[in-house]
Amino acid sequence: MPRKKKEEVVEEVKEVEKKTSTKKAATKKTAAKKAETKDTAEKKAPAKKATAAKKTAEKKPAAKKTTAKKTTKKEAKPEVVKKSVKDYEDIINWKKGEAHGMDWLYIEVNANDLLTEVEAGVDNLETVCNAILNCMLEGDGFINEPSEENKVSADLTVRYYCDNLNPDRRKYFEV
Repeated sequence: MPRKKKEEVVEEVKEVEKKTSTKKAATKKTAAKKAETKDTAEKKAPAKKATAAKKTAEKKPAAKKTTAKKTTKKEAKPEVVKKSVKDYEDIINWKKGEAHGMDWLYIEVNANDLLTEVEAGVDNLETVCNAILNCMLEGDGFINEPSEENKVSADLTVRYYCDNLNPDRRKYFEV
């Protein structure tokens, strides 16, 4: 290895000294801050030794001030964007396509399970039920048919046959 010149060595030493001096200055600043906080704590300590009457008198105004400080702006909850019937129809048709690709004969879709899978905690049952009914083709059938006239229930379960997904098939309610 070639030897370094005196000038290079001197420059390196100066750089090292600068780094150590900045570290020392930083430690001095933190030590000064700690000393200041100790001094202020010692100054406040005699004030705490006030008589009981003074303590009660001091606490009442302080309590009013703290309640005024605690009032903050309430954040508005973000509005939940519910899925549409078309979104659910797309999901059901995608499931039917996947089942067809795996050579399954049928799939069963429950309204409550689908709602929980897609939008857990959101009250959007009517939309889910409408989408399930809209996706029914001839040959599909009800496993659990609700007794309500509009068929909106968490128990609504439909069996979709996936062996023939031809778009020419008629809708269930057209038959």
